[in-house]
Formats: sequence, structure tokens, C-alpha cells
Amino acid sequence: MYFISLVVLSATVLSAPTSTPFKFPTPDGFPNPSPAQLAEIQKGAGGTLSNAFLPASLKSNAITALELLSNNELFEVAFFTELLTNITTDVPGYEAASTAPLDRAYLTKAISAIVNQEELHSIGANAILAGAKQAPIEPCQYDFPVSNFKEAILLAQTVTDIALGTVPVVQSLFASNGGEEIRNVPLLGSILGQEGEQDGFFRYVQGKTPSAAPFLTGGSLSFAFTALHDYIVPDSCPKPLSSIDLPKFVPLNVVTKASAKNMTLVYTVDGPVDCERQSVVYLSGQNSPLAVPISCPVHAEGGLTWFKADFPFESGFANGLTIAAVVTSTENLSSADAVAEATVYGPGLIEVN
Repeated sequence: MYFISLVVLSATVLSAPTSTPFKFPTPDGFPNPSPAQLAEIQKGAGGTLSNAFLPASLKSNAITALELLSNNELFEVAFFTELLTNITTDVPGYEAASTAPLDRAYLTKAISAIVNQEELHSIGANAILAGAKQAPIEPCQYDFPVSNFKEAILLAQTVTDIALGTVPVVQSLFASNGGEEIRNVPLLGSILGQEGEQDGFFRYVQGKTPSAAPFLTGGSLSFAFTALHDYIVPDSCPKPLSSIDLPKFVPLNVVTKASAKNMTLVYTVDGPVDCERQSVVYLSGQNSPLAVPISCPVHAEGGLTWFKADFPFESGFANGLTIAAVVTSTENLSSADAVAEATVYGPGLIEVN
């Protein structure tokens, strides 16, 4: 009876609003702006593209990381462009009453700047690929599971939280693999700072403390890559996502809305779950991964497997993003990379404030 009732409860969690897919180019010519259009983009962004070093060659894992980052930047341009359009054209759910008490002129200026900044991030990532004689990433079509301003800003926060956990992984990779890309580590650091600034804005808009925690949650390239698929129309990418050398996991759906307290969460997955040999692992802040048991028995219903696991927030979890994954182990793992290597289902994205 408990799990049957959750089928109704989770309907809004597991289904997404449908909309017309977002397609490029944008009115400012992106992703291939003219010199005059690029000058306007840079003016709106508050700064120019970097004219610093471009590596002539890249290690294979650096190519993979940049292909992921470039795809993610294109997604962000699409998302924020659509958000800006919805605000400026008073789409239902984005009109003045929905964004109050924010000043509309300030809000429009802020989102416009973010659009232009993300455009430059994308152009810059593709420039690094092209400089190393790698094909630049072309945009896909995108669909966003939001229908109003409140939902859009929460999604903006979540995807930015993912980026904030992913860019340091790329920095570490660039710094340790012995390639020319080590000279681009400071460039990535500047992007990391910009993403943090805009994440504080998204949190402020929601009435949250602008900075979530002293140490933000890390992640892995594989988790970011899997999450990106949620917003891309299948088979719409000129270069298939499957060509990127990263695994895509089966999604882990978090049914229960988590709070900043110890509690039990309900999850669903499209596949079998072994409650005796698998566990849920949480990544939160810069703490070591924490494994918790999956409650037995699990329950199969409606084509999904439903199960429960504790969410021990008071054991040292951070505000903001926590990442959950079902792994092929019941022991604590040593790092986010080790969690990703053992993952069967994930990432489950949990926002707590």
C-alpha cells in the first residue's frame, strides 16, 4: 500500500512539462556570431574572450573533458536564452507577478549578462578544441522540464551547482596529465568564480543565503555527463553524445523532497536493485563519500523499482547540492571518482537549504 500510494505522489516528479525544443542560432548569431555580433556579446558579458594561450595539442582525457564542458556551455546558453525570452515576453508563469518582488529591469539585465557570459564560455571551449585540431562541438536541441520562473531558477541553481563540482575535476585533470593544457588551469578557475557568482544570484532570488556552504559538493565528469542528457532532445546532436568517452548511467530518481534533517528518502530506478549487495552513496560538500544501506525489500511497480534509504543529513552534509548514486558495494568508497566507477544508477540530485 505504501509504494502504491507513491505512484500518485511521484507523478509530478517523474514527468516533465513538454514544450517546443529550443534550437539555435540565437538572435545575436550565436554559436557563429559575426565580428560585430561578437563585439556586442562581449559588451553585454562585461568582458572579452581570453586572448591567452591555446594549446596546440591535448591529451585524450583533456579532449573528453572539453567536449563535455562545451556541450554543457551550449546547454546553458540555450536554457538562459529561453529563460530571458520567457521573462521579456511575459510568458505565463514568467510575468511580473511571478517574478515579484524583483525589479524587472534588473532581472532582465542580470539574465542577459549571464547569457552573454555563457556564450563566451562556449566559444572559448570550442576555441581550445579547435586550436588543438579537434572538431568544435555543435549545438543540439534542448528541452527544459520547467513551466514557471520559480522552477526555472531552481533548475538554474542545480545545473550551476553541478558545474561548480565539475570544473575543479577538469582543473585537476589538466594539472596532472602532463599536457599543454596545464596552462589553461587559471582560465578554468576564472570560469569557476563566474559560475559561483551567478549561483549566488540564483540562490538570492529564491530567498536563500547566497553562499550555500563553506565547501561545495564535488562530482565527476560521468555524473555531469549523465545529468546533461536530461535536457537534450534524443538524437538531435550533430555529434552524437555517445561519441564522448564517458559512461551514461541509468537515472536515479529522487521521489522524496529532502530537508536539512535526518530522514528516509524514496528512490526509483528503471532496473533491478539488490538491497543486500548494493548501497546508496552520498557526495556532500568536500566530505568523503558515505554509503548507507538500501532498505529491504525493494518493490517493483509500474515498470520501476522503488526503494528506500536513509538520508543522514546531520552526519555532516552540506547545504546546497548533495549527489546520490546506487553502487555495486556496501562499503564506503574513497573518492567521487571511485563512486562513479562503481555506479549503477545515478546521479540523484538533492538540493537542501
